[in-house]
Amino acid sequence: MGKIVLEGVEKTFGAIKVIQNVNLTVDDGSFVVFVGPSGCGKSTLLRLIAGLEDVTAGKILIDGVDVVNTPPAKRGLSMVFQSYALYPHMSVRSNIGFGLKMAGRPKAEIDRKVEAAAATLNLTPYLDRRPRALSGGQRQRVAIGRAIVREPKAFLFDEPLSNLDAALRVQMRIEIARLQDTLGTTAIYVTHDQVEAMTMADKIVVLSAGRIEQVGSPLELYNKPDNLFVAGFIGSPKMNFIPGAAAGDPGAATIGIRPEHIAASRDSGTWSGTVTVAEHVGSDTFLYINAGPLGDLTVRSVGEMGVKPGDRIFMTPEPGRIHRFDPAGHAIVAAH
Repeated sequence: MGKIVLEGVEKTFGAIKVIQNVNLTVDDGSFVVFVGPSGCGKSTLLRLIAGLEDVTAGKILIDGVDVVNTPPAKRGLSMVFQSYALYPHMSVRSNIGFGLKMAGRPKAEIDRKVEAAAATLNLTPYLDRRPRALSGGQRQRVAIGRAIVREPKAFLFDEPLSNLDAALRVQMRIEIARLQDTLGTTAIYVTHDQVEAMTMADKIVVLSAGRIEQVGSPLELYNKPDNLFVAGFIGSPKMNFIPGAAAGDPGAATIGIRPEHIAASRDSGTWSGTVTVAEHVGSDTFLYINAGPLGDLTVRSVGEMGVKPGDRIFMTPEPGRIHRFDPAGHAIVAAH
């Protein structure tokens, strides 16, 4: 079991409140991602769950038991950090099994669990190597293996891929998602990369300034953002925002439309503008357009589009894909 419930959790450092009245349920076996910009409190919240920071107010329940006063080692959680934190003088085998050895577990049990974790993580050929003989991705897998052998109630990942290059990050996020699905263990994963969040999570928790802005599945947040912050943070390239009056929508202070939901044409369209930058990346063309009173817009067009800076372009938004926001930045929900 690994259900985690936060009730009114707060954390202050002096006069600064960095976590503000957080209420959240992480279901047993789910993969939940905390995402938000730097300084939003996502890592602090994870450390509160782990017990590495003291809670100022509120409760943290693990399988129904409040663990606020329980030391980290007694919470039944395993944490994987941004740094691999491996012992350089130890073999991979010894690194993975170190926690079990310190807990006084029998050698036969340690060997069995280490070899099982190594097989799961494709580390069997490297068990007798030192960390310096491994790639970055292999070192991170060793750190994950060290967490697996403890058979925790939940895994806590604190930006574990940020030290890897772009291609390896893609490979590792696929491996971590596959691993969590195979093990069925609850996982909470912190990242500032919303692409990681969208591709890995069952549920995303979007944080800003220590508050939860919205919780939902990746597609719920993509299709129905609650406010301007979530709308602008989820999605890549980010959503375009246009003053409602300039767009001819007096009922909304701001409208939003994603770059992939605008059709570009050389001939005609609802809006027009001048291309300032054209990025041709093969599968897609990204156009950055000065649209006068509408502002600077980004358009994503599938395939190659032979345009260059200075070209006149027309744009037509998909009507059903326009998001409307009130003056406070909250989404205006259409009446049914």
